[in-house]
Amino acid sequence: MKQSFSNNERIVSLDMLRGFALLGILLVNILSFGAISAMTFNPLLGFYLPTDIWVWALVELTAEGAMRALFSMLFGAGVLMFLGKGDDRKKLHFKRIFWLLIFGLINGYVLMWSGDILSTYALAAFILYFLRNMSPKGLAILSAFLFACLCAYSAVLNIGLEFLRNAAADNSEAAKDWAEFYELFAPSETAIKDEIAQRKGSFFELLSWSATAYNFLLLEIVPMLLFWDALVFMCIGMALYRYQILQGLHSERFYLLITILGFGIGLSINSYEIYQMIANDFDILTSFSYAKSTYHIGRLGVALGWMGLLILAMLRFGIGQRLAAVGRMALSNYLLQSVICLFIFSGIGLGLLGDLYRSELYIVVAIIWAFQLWLSSWWLASYNYGPAEWLWRALTYGKIPKFGRKP
Repeated sequence: MKQSFSNNERIVSLDMLRGFALLGILLVNILSFGAISAMTFNPLLGFYLPTDIWVWALVELTAEGAMRALFSMLFGAGVLMFLGKGDDRKKLHFKRIFWLLIFGLINGYVLMWSGDILSTYALAAFILYFLRNMSPKGLAILSAFLFACLCAYSAVLNIGLEFLRNAAADNSEAAKDWAEFYELFAPSETAIKDEIAQRKGSFFELLSWSATAYNFLLLEIVPMLLFWDALVFMCIGMALYRYQILQGLHSERFYLLITILGFGIGLSINSYEIYQMIANDFDILTSFSYAKSTYHIGRLGVALGWMGLLILAMLRFGIGQRLAAVGRMALSNYLLQSVICLFIFSGIGLGLLGDLYRSELYIVVAIIWAFQLWLSSWWLASYNYGPAEWLWRALTYGKIPKFGRKP
């Protein structure tokens, strides 16, 4: 089987990969949901049980950065797929990404998920429209160039931060800038207690904290890091789609080769980075992902390894239907993760923020995974779209799509 479509002509391999990536992203996001925000950057803040470091190393090796990379690649492919459904999709494309931006802002400000990625995707997708007619070779060359620039940017960032740290000893202005940056990585006990108190406090305390954190993401992190990250991997996804790789249209041997090469390169680099972090006592410049010149190479390799393995498993064994259901409801499931974690960890719910060890947080992840795998299949047995997808489609096309499957 080289090509598989459902009744509404969705490409099963894309849905399956999207579902896998969406669930995998929670492996990293759970730290920001269930612990202090700095733990995402500073592993030392979450090492209490003997299992914590092993869980950290496993996630760092197989998922951190890679799942986001895979999800971005699939988003880029999805944009090309959408634009290829008609002669003039310009207006629809920009309406579609406008409403995605609104969903992101709702997720950030209303559902109070300060790590929302939807707004970043919407901004990057604006650029993708102008790349829609590029040839496969052109997209591949552009992707390679942009990826090289992204790696170079990380190398320069590392050099710049090292220079700033050294200058801080003799220059008061540099010392102020370094202290401000370092506070994000290793907040004081007072800052940690204050964050926990606000996030476990009243609705308005939580709203104030999350809005401030989300503003920082939009105004500082997105333009400096996340926008370019998303754009580069979306371009890679567009190239892979043009070459019909993501669609599962090549031989099993081809996907086996991608799996071996991807994991071989990616896991080797990630293992080296883990060794460097441990050997340097988790120094900030070896722990901060975006300041590592090899970071993007490692995550791309692992992302391609997962892509090859999953498509190979689909072609050989026909597996992945439940993951495909999660992928078809990716927007709904992404927002649902925000709602579930808001209820579990914040003060307006169970208030478990900071009460679970790092390794215990992954029990929560497993429960959410099981729930979303079941819910997505159950929902799509009766409905054509997830609720958020249905609304997104209605807002994009300006008409109400058929929701239920029953006449």
